[in-house]
Amino acid sequence: MDKNKELLNKTRVRLGIKPADRLLFVCIAMQTLQFFRGETLVRAYTVSTSLRPPSNVKDSLGTPRGLHEIAERIGGEQPAGMVFKGRRPTGRHYSEHPDDGNLITSRILWLRGLEPGFNAGSAPTGEEVDTYARYVYIHGTNREDLIGQPASAGCVLLRNLDMIALYEEARAGDHVFIAD
Repeated sequence: MDKNKELLNKTRVRLGIKPADRLLFVCIAMQTLQFFRGETLVRAYTVSTSLRPPSNVKDSLGTPRGLHEIAERIGGEQPAGMVFKGRRPTGRHYSEHPDDGNLITSRILWLRGLEPGFNAGSAPTGEEVDTYARYVYIHGTNREDLIGQPASAGCVLLRNLDMIALYEEARAGDHVFIAD
């Protein structure tokens, strides 16, 4: 984490962004998410990131790297395992859903990139790299058996009860740093 903490601090300084009170640190290589309040590690979670290599480019299906913030929190009033389509609850638990693919369940933390040209807006090459426009979330999944290994289409997946616990702690505006 020391190398990544240094990278995070350099990114914040470069962008003129003050540290948030809370930080969610996602390590793609370790398939983990660590939740910090200040400098204190509150809890660590095992996650699943993309099956594809990390990428910030639209349609790459890679988990985007860099500094983000939680733009929106969705689903707080829904029961564990609720399936979402288009960020709206379907009224069905994933066990009642005919689709056995990776579903968006329980809660959604929608991410917005904070690094223009890297994970916000367009890259200097003209490629779209906007995490928010790509609909990249931290969310629960019906495929809890795959947690701990790459399994998503770019999002960060958690077990449903872990997602609910994280959702209760996280706030809009909290920083999320995703590193290799």
